[in-house]
Amino acid sequence: MTTTHTGDSEKAQIQHAELIPDNTSVSEEHRQYLIEKHGTADLDPLPDMNDADPHNWPHRKKVTNLALVAFHGLMATFTAAAIQSAFVDIALDLHVSIQRASYLTSLVIAVLGGAPLFWRPLSDRYGRRPVFLISLVGSLVGNIGCAVCPSYGTMGLCRAITGFFICPAAALGSGVVAETFFKRQRAYYLGIWTVLVTLGVPSAPFIFGFVALRVGYRWIYWTLAITNAIQLLLYTFFGPETRYIKAHGSRVDAATTSLFRFRRIDPTALKLVDFVRPLGLATSLCVFIPAAAYAMVFLFASILISIEIPQIFPEQFGFNTQQVGLQNLSIIIGSLLGEQIGGYMSDFWMRRSARAEFRLWLSYLGYALAIGGTAMFLVCTMKAGEKWNISPLIGAAIAAGGNQIVTTVLISYSIDCYPQNAAGIGTFVNFVRQIWGFIGPFWFHSMIRSVGLDGSAGVVAALIVGVSVLPTVALQRRGYRWHKDATY
Repeated sequence: MTTTHTGDSEKAQIQHAELIPDNTSVSEEHRQYLIEKHGTADLDPLPDMNDADPHNWPHRKKVTNLALVAFHGLMATFTAAAIQSAFVDIALDLHVSIQRASYLTSLVIAVLGGAPLFWRPLSDRYGRRPVFLISLVGSLVGNIGCAVCPSYGTMGLCRAITGFFICPAAALGSGVVAETFFKRQRAYYLGIWTVLVTLGVPSAPFIFGFVALRVGYRWIYWTLAITNAIQLLLYTFFGPETRYIKAHGSRVDAATTSLFRFRRIDPTALKLVDFVRPLGLATSLCVFIPAAAYAMVFLFASILISIEIPQIFPEQFGFNTQQVGLQNLSIIIGSLLGEQIGGYMSDFWMRRSARAEFRLWLSYLGYALAIGGTAMFLVCTMKAGEKWNISPLIGAAIAAGGNQIVTTVLISYSIDCYPQNAAGIGTFVNFVRQIWGFIGPFWFHSMIRSVGLDGSAGVVAALIVGVSVLPTVALQRRGYRWHKDATY
């Protein structure tokens, strides 16, 4: 299967992940440079003999930059979920139903899916850093707008603006990881980014439940704006550019990586089609199947549980915003535990095989935990009656662990297949995940009303098996053949 729909500048850079880097062709000077920098010249990808290449940066600089980008990715989902524990307060203040109040979260989920299509080609041409800085300025303004707006309509508009600007790092983080870390480290550091993006969903209501109860829900928006301002300052002084292109065989001057010098990095003409190009990855089964499989697990093991807790628990157990927010601690714990398998264990596992498909074995554990944990949450919530107990939260933690394993393993697999298109893959996976996550809350209520919480557990299991598990089995059997001759 040969597919060619990336831009000319991308085609010149992209090599297949299964190819072993030709380290024998480098000069002795280049080899000695790599040994001095990394202790070995056996590296994938093979860096330039240039300190400006992000792969040659000091480890501390790489990790500091990743921390900024990963936290920025967290802020995208954190912003979307920030008001979940305050749906009742918002409904009373703006004179709408709780269901309509929840749409303020669904709206941002949708924007987070589509907006990175706009930012990705701009970041390819002008760099990741300018896009991230603009992102924070825009989201700061949007959050201030949310804090002072007087009506439901204007709050929805300001939420959409905030989502549009805050989203880039949630999609482009995969590109930053590929641009700075080597293949043998990829799942571990990619996992840091993915787990923070995942943790944004439960950590926001966990924190802001206290805020909404004690000082009012509008201080949620003020807190987000203050956080954006702090991020902007940190990026300004500690967030270097990771987009690096070796131009016409000449080395890029390290001075161009200055924090206070902005320039166009890729001279390739920007075309309208570039803004939808990542969607073309749907034709690659080694990207589409992981994206769809992950989106289905994320929908139920993350979105369903996070959305239903603030809607069901106040009515069923009489919880206030603070009590609702505390329920999310289980999801946070489960996600952190799951990342130990999806990240570090995934890289350790891959030392046993050079084929990317070997990584997929770990995904089955994630699927099992996601199905079992979500089912436990739904059934135990139904059986709890009016008296709260911890069993639904144990299920939520198990589901969160499974979701995180699936997240890191499947995204790492796709990037293993096409490492030089990591940013495009991140954008496409984010698009599929967020759009499916946006649609879900509109039919969750109908599903639960029609078949009940226990019946919904069966629907969850059937959809994850059909959309996630079985296609992954096919991918593991045929994936190498599908992607070995493809060009992305």
